[in-house]
Amino acid sequence: MLWLVVRARGGTLAGSGNWGSALALFAYAAGFSFAYMGLPASTGALLLFGAVQATMIGYGAWAGERLRRGQLLGVLLAFGGLVGLLLPGLSAPPLVGSVLMLGAGAAWGVYSLRGEGAGDPTRVTGGNFVRAVPLSVALSVVTVKGVSLDPAGVGYAVASGALASGMGYAVWYTALPSLKATSAATVQLSVPVIAALGGIVFLGESLTLRLVLASVAILGGIALVILEKQHGRGALRDALADGR
Repeated sequence: MLWLVVRARGGTLAGSGNWGSALALFAYAAGFSFAYMGLPASTGALLLFGAVQATMIGYGAWAGERLRRGQLLGVLLAFGGLVGLLLPGLSAPPLVGSVLMLGAGAAWGVYSLRGEGAGDPTRVTGGNFVRAVPLSVALSVVTVKGVSLDPAGVGYAVASGALASGMGYAVWYTALPSLKATSAATVQLSVPVIAALGGIVFLGESLTLRLVLASVAILGGIALVILEKQHGRGALRDALADGR
């Protein structure tokens, strides 16, 4: 689908992407797929989103980016939410699925970091997807004994890959330049909420108190980190303008 989008724009995937990013993309997709064999949609989305943001925030701190007081509070709040979600109990998510989803989130965080400034994001993502195909085929061959195919499942898989993912990436990257950084980051906070609502409406999942509290802590903490970061950049720009 991404190849078709790039071709429709008059471009080509030749020379786009790289194997390191393709490996991170494959690790994300594989971990995500196997994790959701045992996780509810809402819990999986929350774990994935938290892991992605934790990876990117952690890299920024490791690279020397100083966290403001509000950001530190946000990190602690989000980490506490993740710990609370994973604590043993009747409503705790399956451990193996949780670990796989956290790993998938970390891989997507790495993929996102590697993609900064890499060029046209739709073209680069398309090139990385093409490189990930042989890795996916190899994994499918290894796990073929456990495969159960039916028309509905195949249809959902194609719709998930071509429409929700392929077209989703193209639409997001097209809209992104028109969004302010704060708006774009805030919009992404809605993803776990939308997944939770979809799980309740379409899959009959229940909304537990643990999930609600963890969601408030994780999403609220990440929102603090993002908004404080954007506020700090705005203050710096104002100070530079005053200096001139």
